Amino acid sequence: METDPHILTQYRRHVGRKRLFVFSLMAAIGLLGTFSITRGPLTLSIPEVYATLLNRFFPDYFSTPGELAIRAIWYMRLPRLLMGLAAGFNLAIAGAVMQPVLRNPLASPFTLGISAGAGFGAALAIIFGKGLGGGVFFVVINAFVFSLLTAMLILGMSRYKGATPGNMVLAGIALSYLFGAGTTVMQYFADSWAVTEVVFWMVGSLGKSTWSSLRFMLPVMLLCIPYLLLKTRDLNVMNTGDDVAVSLGANVRRARLLILMAASILTAITICFTGAIGFIGLVAPHMARMILGGDNRFVVPAAGLVGALLLSASDLVAMNIIPPTVIPIGIMTAFMGVPLFLYLIMKNRSELWR
Repeated sequence: METDPHILTQYRRHVGRKRLFVFSLMAAIGLLGTFSITRGPLTLSIPEVYATLLNRFFPDYFSTPGELAIRAIWYMRLPRLLMGLAAGFNLAIAGAVMQPVLRNPLASPFTLGISAGAGFGAALAIIFGKGLGGGVFFVVINAFVFSLLTAMLILGMSRYKGATPGNMVLAGIALSYLFGAGTTVMQYFADSWAVTEVVFWMVGSLGKSTWSSLRFMLPVMLLCIPYLLLKTRDLNVMNTGDDVAVSLGANVRRARLLILMAASILTAITICFTGAIGFIGLVAPHMARMILGGDNRFVVPAAGLVGALLLSASDLVAMNIIPPTVIPIGIMTAFMGVPLFLYLIMKNRSELWR
């Protein structure tokens, strides 16, 4: 049976608008990144920034404003910008796949307790000096291990007969409270300097972004993100319900386990370097769905770009709203995310899953 040319034209226009939105997000990220890298105690123009960047690769053709500009851009601003983009992209994609897999619009790395587990591991390392690994990444490794432990406990529930996606979300909330209580107890008995360090870590920050941390994140991103993007068709099938998905030949239990595992690892490698940045994994996917509809082939990558844009914009505001004080990025994302979170609860936007 031949397809109606009018329907085919309408479909191509529909897909074209979605692609245009994705490309617009990429352009907005490029513009924001170019602007944000010029901001700071040392004011630089956009031509000076590009000259400094190109001088790194073509020193014979481009001159720099000076050694101070090189250090400010290459060792402070550029790693911070790239970490903000990577963290926002990772957390948003993790939230974008967790929500359809668990069929819960409030599912995210934050609400599933993964961030709370990382915070507990970081607090254990900071206050008592107990944990795995050592050296400069001692706290990071401990946070990574405990965030993965939280994810594995939640994923373990999916192996039990009768465990539903809703039960997994409730288990994540329970673990979030448990690890939060444990962190509070440690802070109660800790020295004041340690409490300050834990609080600073819990609210999230991009202030310790380095090229080394980006190199640690890159291999995990290259493994997890392409896998999750390839699974977007499976997410569309799973949105119809487990019974329908099984009738279409999908192995729902296995797919849910692997997708959540990849999303959890992606979350863990992010928050162990940035701290507990909340609401990006919740807000960005819903913003993408409100504009693009429910097709996860477009929603998941678009949510990642929205998350990267939101986190970078929040960091830009955090650095410049009360200069020279830099407000922790987690506070800015909370101010942005709480109103939408409450709106989703009150309105119960179930139509996003149709």
